[in-house]
Amino acid sequence: MDKNLVDGLSSGFLSNNPYFSAGFGLLGVGAGLAILRQGGRRLASTIKRQMLVTLEIPSKDKSYQWILNWISEEARKSNLMALTRMQRGARMGYFEKKIIAATNPRQLSVQTQFKQHDNGNVSADFNFVPGPGKHLFKYNQCWIQVDRVRETKMLDLVNGAPWETVTLTTLNRDREIFAEILENAQKRAIEQQEGKTVIFNSVGPEWRPFGPPRKKRLLNSVVLDKGIGESLVKDVKEFINNSKWYDDRGIPYRRGYLLYGPPGTGKTSFIQALSGELGYNICVLNLSERGHTDDRLNYLLTVAPERSIILLEDIDAAFNKVRTSNDQGGYQGSMVTFSGLLNALDGVSSSEERIIFMTTNHIERLDPALIRPGRVDYKVYLGNATDYQINAMFNRFYPSVSNDKLSEKFTSLLSNYSISTAQLQGHFVQHKADPQDAIKNVGEIISNAKRISG
Repeated sequence: MDKNLVDGLSSGFLSNNPYFSAGFGLLGVGAGLAILRQGGRRLASTIKRQMLVTLEIPSKDKSYQWILNWISEEARKSNLMALTRMQRGARMGYFEKKIIAATNPRQLSVQTQFKQHDNGNVSADFNFVPGPGKHLFKYNQCWIQVDRVRETKMLDLVNGAPWETVTLTTLNRDREIFAEILENAQKRAIEQQEGKTVIFNSVGPEWRPFGPPRKKRLLNSVVLDKGIGESLVKDVKEFINNSKWYDDRGIPYRRGYLLYGPPGTGKTSFIQALSGELGYNICVLNLSERGHTDDRLNYLLTVAPERSIILLEDIDAAFNKVRTSNDQGGYQGSMVTFSGLLNALDGVSSSEERIIFMTTNHIERLDPALIRPGRVDYKVYLGNATDYQINAMFNRFYPSVSNDKLSEKFTSLLSNYSISTAQLQGHFVQHKADPQDAIKNVGEIISNAKRISG
């Protein structure tokens, strides 16, 4: 067949066939839409990269909770201002009302904290923070989107809580606002802790606040024997103020203290009062905690929060407990070794710029290697109440009493007995309203006390 004839028939058939033409048309439209869609995505991605900036904060970061609390406070203030405008009859446009509605978070999470008041009553404080989802708020004329994401398949191996992130998004030209937000969030968190002491506990490989910040304990609320408290405070302050002296002489900048004596003599109470006097926090380290190892102990001492006292309570009991048991469940306790503790205190890899306090009721049980200079630089014995302490505590609990003979009488009744300051405090609290009543019922203390021989 003639080739020209075939080409002519094919050309005529294809060009005159409406189904074929429609198919080609649909194919072209589909391809065009696909190209436009892909191009649109690329364009949107490019615009997003060029115009927007994001800041991601994981839940393990220290600033995570600061940011949530700060955003909650800013959103509350913004909505309060908008509500005030509406109540005053200010004219607001449709879009302005919509934006105000969008900035009012509808997905909230609650954080409950308990507060103990001076009169002993306890109340709950509920703090609402943005919950998982997207939120919008305005700060310093900048719109910021908050996206809080809670993973359902990823857990924090330390506490079993879901892994979370908070992502802040704003225009690229406003990227400096992130640094300002972080600074303000930190400032707000610090202001909430002013005048208070934060107690940290070790949870796995990190330090976490144990409960809300506590009211600072006054130094004069703990009565030690004459001159002991003043000497301790003076030594700690001299250490804090002389870091350059240590550096110039190549001496590790750390200091260890050991408070020892019978139970109830004010060892832990004095450390709490000292931290309040210095404006320091307290990191309580339990060497018997399950899962502790030598490496983890060294790491915890290295990453302890700044301006904090590290407290090792009842250090004598740390290595007297059985580490493993064949009982049902196969409990595995702490794996901290004695040599590991010694290396953490003053080994090559031990940290500096730290203050460590140890307490014990039985100094005779401590290995001499643990309490040698360099690991323990200052030892203080806190015994049962002396006449000086009994008299001082009486005057402190009954400041309105001007008759010194009452305190002298109370002191004379107890001077021949071995009584702890904790027992004295309990007695004064029991008879807080009447000093005469405290003297009259002094037998309550004597009945549980040992008489001092000689």
